[in-house]
Amino acid sequence: MSTTPFARRRFIAAGSSILLSALTSTAAASRDERDARAAPEPFTVYTFGDSILDCARYNEHGVHPGELLVRNDDRLFPDFKGQDLQSHGPARLVHRAVDGATVDGLPSQARGLAPPGRRAVALLTVGGNDLLRGLAADTGAGVRAFEAALARFVAGLPIRPVLLGNVYDPTLGDDRRNFLGVDASIARANHRRVNDVIAAVAARHGQLVDLHGHFLKGDPSWFTRTIEPSLRGASEVRRAFWAALQSRTGPGSAA
Repeated sequence: MSTTPFARRRFIAAGSSILLSALTSTAAASRDERDARAAPEPFTVYTFGDSILDCARYNEHGVHPGELLVRNDDRLFPDFKGQDLQSHGPARLVHRAVDGATVDGLPSQARGLAPPGRRAVALLTVGGNDLLRGLAADTGAGVRAFEAALARFVAGLPIRPVLLGNVYDPTLGDDRRNFLGVDASIARANHRRVNDVIAAVAARHGQLVDLHGHFLKGDPSWFTRTIEPSLRGASEVRRAFWAALQSRTGPGSAA
């Protein structure tokens, strides 16, 4: 079959267009792949535990410490402008903490976690609800069981480091404000024992964040509903964890 010169030119032009399109697509795909490889891995903050980290429902703005660490609300907390992870690079939050949680509920919070990246930190607060539900009056066995459960959870957590916050004191050291229905001397002794357990686990697997000591420097406005972090309290929890992040080598200190 013979073809005219015009038809041959159309055929050649069409072939050239297809080839050019294929080359352009290949180049774009290669460029996207290079860009993906060059993009820095986001620093991931994981939160586990109780309402100290899951306190959004206790303030009118619905904020909690984990999100403030990743991205500060400059309108609410202008003194923290630039003091968040996203001000210094890509960062994201995986929020697993649940208001009301005890140590026995921690494994369910970690269920189904995707493998963490190289740039990650876990924040954990637990123990307050355990004290409220019986450990404040414990005679020994309960705190030992708490220690075993906490150590088992943290040892199996695939994220390092782990920053463990201890249990603050909503009475600010004033026995007249005791709300537990347990003699204050007994409750305070068990509070110390729980915090000693948290400190020991933190020493093995990460770092202690002394919320107890930090909140003793505060005032009742840091609390709401007797025991929960208020809006100011949420920011103060963030302040304590931010200081711990900055004290470490790696992403926290870089931020």
